[in-house]
Amino acid sequence: MISEILIASNNPDKISELNALLSLLPIKLHGLQEFPHLPQTVEDCDSIAKNAMKKALEAAVGSGLLALADDTGLFIEALHGEPGVFAARFAGENCSYADNRNKALLLLEGVQNRKASFKTAVALAAPDGIIAVVEGIVEGEITLAERGDTGFGYDSIFAIEGITYAEMDADTKNRMSHRAAAIKNILPILENMLQEW
Repeated sequence: MISEILIASNNPDKISELNALLSLLPIKLHGLQEFPHLPQTVEDCDSIAKNAMKKALEAAVGSGLLALADDTGLFIEALHGEPGVFAARFAGENCSYADNRNKALLLLEGVQNRKASFKTAVALAAPDGIIAVVEGIVEGEITLAERGDTGFGYDSIFAIEGITYAEMDADTKNRMSHRAAAIKNILPILENMLQEW
Protein backbone atom coordinates (compact mmCIF):
# COMPACT_ATOMS: atom_id res chain seq x y z
CA MET A 1 0.00 0.00 0.00
CA ILE A 2 1.31 3.41 -0.96
CA SER A 3 0.38 6.26 1.33
CA GLU A 4 0.10 9.85 0.19
CA ILE A 5 1.87 12.65 2.03
CA LEU A 6 1.73 16.34 1.26
CA ILE A 7 5.01 18.23 1.53
CA ALA A 8 3.93 21.61 2.84
CA SER A 9 6.18 23.61 0.53
CA ASN A 10 6.15 25.34 -2.85
CA ASN A 11 9.96 25.23 -3.01
CA PRO A 12 10.91 22.77 -5.79
CA ASP A 13 14.48 22.45 -4.46
CA LYS A 14 13.22 21.41 -1.04
CA ILE A 15 10.62 19.01 -2.47
CA SER A 16 13.27 17.37 -4.66
CA GLU A 17 15.58 16.94 -1.67
CA LEU A 18 12.81 15.43 0.47
CA ASN A 19 11.83 13.09 -2.36
CA ALA A 20 15.37 11.73 -2.36
CA LEU A 21 15.52 11.44 1.43
CA LEU A 22 12.20 9.57 1.62
CA SER A 23 12.64 7.48 -1.53
CA LEU A 24 12.83 4.14 0.30
CA LEU A 25 9.39 4.48 1.89
CA PRO A 26 6.24 3.25 0.09
CA ILE A 27 4.76 6.74 -0.09
CA LYS A 28 3.74 9.16 -2.79
CA LEU A 29 4.72 12.76 -2.15
CA HIS A 30 2.75 15.79 -3.29
CA GLY A 31 3.76 19.46 -3.21
CA LEU A 32 1.60 22.46 -2.42
CA GLN A 33 1.59 23.42 -6.11
CA GLU A 34 -0.91 20.59 -6.55
CA PHE A 35 -3.26 22.32 -4.09
CA PRO A 36 -3.54 25.90 -5.41
CA HIS A 37 -6.64 26.55 -3.28
CA LEU A 38 -4.64 26.30 -0.05
CA PRO A 39 -3.55 29.66 1.38
CA GLN A 40 0.13 30.17 2.04
CA THR A 41 1.08 29.74 5.69
CA VAL A 42 2.36 32.90 7.36
CA GLU A 43 5.62 31.91 9.05
CA ASP A 44 5.39 34.30 11.99
CA CYS A 45 6.43 32.02 14.86
CA ASP A 46 9.49 32.59 17.04
CA SER A 47 11.06 29.17 16.44
CA ILE A 48 11.64 26.82 13.53
CA ALA A 49 9.74 24.05 15.34
CA LYS A 50 6.62 26.20 15.74
CA ASN A 51 6.79 27.32 12.09
CA ALA A 52 7.12 23.71 10.93
CA MET A 53 4.15 22.62 13.05
CA LYS A 54 2.03 25.51 11.81
CA LYS A 55 2.80 24.73 8.16
CA ALA A 56 2.19 20.99 8.57
CA LEU A 57 -1.11 21.39 10.41
CA GLU A 58 -2.53 23.99 8.01
CA ALA A 59 -1.57 21.82 5.03
CA ALA A 60 -3.08 18.69 6.59
CA VAL A 61 -6.34 20.42 7.50
CA GLY A 62 -6.63 22.04 4.07
CA SER A 63 -5.82 18.93 2.04
CA GLY A 64 -7.15 16.10 4.18
CA LEU A 65 -3.79 14.32 3.80
CA LEU A 66 -0.94 13.62 6.12
CA ALA A 67 1.40 16.59 5.79
CA LEU A 68 5.11 16.95 6.36
CA ALA A 69 6.64 20.39 6.80
CA ASP A 70 10.05 21.66 7.68
CA ASP A 71 11.56 24.94 8.68
CA THR A 72 15.25 25.71 8.75
CA GLY A 73 17.34 28.29 10.53
CA LEU A 74 20.96 29.31 10.08
CA PHE A 75 22.51 30.37 13.36
CA ILE A 76 25.80 32.30 13.01
CA GLU A 77 27.69 32.62 16.28
CA ALA A 78 29.38 35.97 15.53
CA LEU A 79 26.01 37.47 14.58
CA HIS A 80 24.45 36.44 17.91
CA GLY A 81 22.50 33.65 16.24
CA GLU A 82 21.26 35.61 13.26
CA PRO A 83 19.63 35.08 10.84
CA GLY A 84 18.14 32.21 12.84
CA VAL A 85 14.48 31.62 12.10
CA PHE A 86 14.59 34.45 9.55
CA ALA A 87 17.14 32.72 7.30
CA ALA A 88 14.87 32.69 4.23
CA ARG A 89 14.24 36.44 4.44
CA PHE A 90 17.50 37.63 6.01
CA ALA A 91 18.00 40.31 3.35
CA GLY A 92 14.33 41.39 3.39
CA GLU A 93 10.99 40.25 2.05
CA ASN A 94 11.07 38.79 -1.49
CA CYS A 95 14.88 38.60 -1.41
CA SER A 96 16.83 36.00 -3.39
CA TYR A 97 19.12 33.25 -2.17
CA ALA A 98 22.06 35.35 -3.40
CA ASP A 99 20.84 38.41 -1.45
CA ASN A 100 20.85 36.39 1.77
CA ARG A 101 24.31 34.94 1.14
CA ASN A 102 25.75 38.34 0.26
CA LYS A 103 24.36 39.92 3.43
CA ALA A 104 25.85 37.17 5.60
CA LEU A 105 29.27 37.47 3.94
CA LEU A 106 29.20 41.27 4.21
CA LEU A 107 28.37 41.20 7.92
CA LEU A 108 31.21 38.73 8.53
CA GLU A 109 33.90 40.66 6.64
CA GLY A 110 37.01 40.71 8.81
CA VAL A 111 35.42 38.46 11.44
CA GLN A 112 37.58 35.53 12.57
CA ASN A 113 34.84 33.51 14.22
CA ARG A 114 32.96 31.82 11.35
CA LYS A 115 31.16 29.16 13.42
CA ALA A 116 27.57 28.49 12.43
CA SER A 117 24.95 25.80 12.76
CA PHE A 118 22.10 24.78 10.52
CA LYS A 119 18.99 23.48 12.26
CA THR A 120 15.94 21.94 10.64
CA ALA A 121 12.67 21.12 12.36
CA VAL A 122 10.37 18.63 10.65
CA ALA A 123 6.74 18.30 11.68
CA LEU A 124 4.26 15.61 10.70
CA ALA A 125 0.55 16.36 11.00
CA ALA A 126 -2.79 14.73 10.30
CA PRO A 127 -5.96 16.77 9.78
CA ASP A 128 -6.81 16.25 13.45
CA GLY A 129 -3.51 17.42 14.89
CA ILE A 130 0.27 17.29 15.14
CA ILE A 131 1.72 13.77 15.22
CA ALA A 132 5.39 14.57 15.80
CA VAL A 133 8.07 17.22 15.51
CA VAL A 134 11.81 16.50 15.44
CA GLU A 135 14.98 18.47 14.79
CA GLY A 136 18.30 17.92 13.05
CA ILE A 137 21.40 20.02 13.54
CA VAL A 138 24.74 20.28 11.75
CA GLU A 139 27.69 22.32 12.97
CA GLY A 140 29.89 24.08 10.44
CA GLU A 141 31.27 27.44 9.43
CA ILE A 142 30.63 30.28 7.03
CA THR A 143 33.23 30.47 4.28
CA LEU A 144 35.04 33.65 3.21
CA ALA A 145 33.46 33.49 -0.24
CA GLU A 146 30.99 31.40 -2.19
CA ARG A 147 32.23 27.98 -3.29
CA GLY A 148 30.55 25.33 -5.41
CA ASP A 149 27.77 25.38 -7.94
CA THR A 150 25.09 22.99 -6.69
CA GLY A 151 22.38 23.25 -4.07
CA PHE A 152 20.39 26.29 -3.02
CA GLY A 153 19.98 28.75 -0.19
CA TYR A 154 23.17 29.13 1.85
CA ASP A 155 24.75 25.96 0.41
CA SER A 156 27.68 27.77 -1.23
CA ILE A 157 28.81 29.51 1.98
CA PHE A 158 28.13 26.86 4.66
CA ALA A 159 30.96 24.35 5.05
CA ILE A 160 31.35 21.14 7.01
CA GLU A 161 34.95 20.12 7.55
CA GLY A 162 36.04 22.59 4.88
CA ILE A 163 33.58 21.49 2.19
CA THR A 164 30.47 23.51 1.34
CA TYR A 165 27.15 21.87 0.65
CA ALA A 166 27.39 23.35 -2.87
CA GLU A 167 30.65 21.44 -3.44
CA MET A 168 29.02 18.11 -2.51
CA ASP A 169 27.12 15.84 -4.84
CA ALA A 170 23.46 15.31 -3.99
CA ASP A 171 24.01 11.92 -2.34
CA THR A 172 26.73 13.27 -0.05
CA LYS A 173 24.66 16.29 0.94
CA ASN A 174 21.64 14.08 1.58
CA ARG A 175 23.73 12.05 4.03
CA MET A 176 25.27 15.04 5.85
CA SER A 177 22.74 17.86 5.80
CA HIS A 178 20.65 19.27 8.64
CA ARG A 179 17.49 18.35 6.72
CA ALA A 180 18.77 14.79 6.32
CA ALA A 181 19.41 14.63 10.08
CA ALA A 182 15.86 15.76 10.82
CA ILE A 183 14.33 13.36 8.29
CA LYS A 184 16.39 10.53 9.80
CA ASN A 185 14.80 11.34 13.15
CA ILE A 186 11.24 11.28 11.78
CA LEU A 187 11.68 8.17 9.62
CA PRO A 188 10.98 5.69 12.47
CA ILE A 189 7.72 7.52 13.20
CA LEU A 190 6.67 7.38 9.54
CA GLU A 191 7.66 3.72 9.28
CA ASN A 192 5.64 2.82 12.38
CA MET A 193 2.60 4.61 10.98
CA LEU A 194 2.88 2.81 7.65
CA GLN A 195 3.13 -0.56 9.44
CA GLU A 196 0.04 0.23 11.47
CA TRP A 197 -1.91 1.05 8.33
